[in-house]
Amino acid sequence: MKQAKRSFLVIGLGRFGESITKTLASFGHEVMAIDKDETKVNKLADLVTQAVQADATDEDVLKELGVSNLDEAVVAIGDDIQASILTTLILKDLGFKRIVAKATNDYHGRVLEKIGADVVIQPEKDMGVRVAHSILFGNFIDLIELSPDYSLVEVSASQAMKGKSLKELNLRAIYGCTVLAIKSKDEEKVNISPSADDVVKDGDVLVLVGTNRDLGMLEKELLDESHARKIR
Repeated sequence: MKQAKRSFLVIGLGRFGESITKTLASFGHEVMAIDKDETKVNKLADLVTQAVQADATDEDVLKELGVSNLDEAVVAIGDDIQASILTTLILKDLGFKRIVAKATNDYHGRVLEKIGADVVIQPEKDMGVRVAHSILFGNFIDLIELSPDYSLVEVSASQAMKGKSLKELNLRAIYGCTVLAIKSKDEEKVNISPSADDVVKDGDVLVLVGTNRDLGMLEKELLDESHARKIR
């Protein structure tokens, strides 16, 4: 199904903001990109709907640019916490449906939430969590924290899993982890809400959700050959 075209405002074109801008534009969405640095603006000018050199903390400038006609905003301002907070406040007053804001630390994040940011992201912290899990748990390909206690992970099927049905693996009863989908490497497709009779094949990737404790236990035993006996 083709995704509906949406319109975005991205303020702050450092590495984080640039990456977001390029990705949104690559999906065909309308993007207005703003930064005070002319070099950063010019770098993205040919990729977005409109690239503007401007001070986003000036409400009159944002009004003149007509940013309130856009659907969603991303405040990707880097180290200038004051500018980040002020810009988020202005965008909230301008009536944006959704504001995603980058925070440099927990305190900054709490302030952004209190003043109306709908989603607060700490890129370095989030990436640190993912890297730590990839170091600790070799089979985990990707991890998204849903809350302090729960995560969604993609895990490569181990040798002990291959050729077994989800019913035989019984991951939910043994580990408390639910299989949401199976990604097939060979067929390049995703089986959403797989049935108990679906069989895990070589190269498959399982999408699981569970507590961090349960997911950690699952990974630990996946690396242990004794687990093969448990699921036979």
